Amino acid sequence: MPRYQFAIGGTGAVREAGFVHSDSFSDAIAAISQRVRAQAGDTLQVGVSGFPPARYECLWAENGTAQSWKPAGLLAA
Repeated sequence: MPRYQFAIGGTGAVREAGFVHSDSFSDAIAAISQRVRAQAGDTLQVGVSGFPPARYECLWAENGTAQSWKPAGLLAA
């Protein structure tokens, strides 16, 4: 089972960081969303060792639980 490293925060500061073990990337995102308090505008970086992390922005959250993430920092073609 892969170990995903994550960091979440806003305005350039990391509020929480850690690891989650999950069978898939989408399951890792779901587990992180349930465990970590987030608010609209927060950024999430998540990935596995040896690769650059994927970056997401929280679009909206309900009671501190992120409900929607969108990819962040994508370059236009």
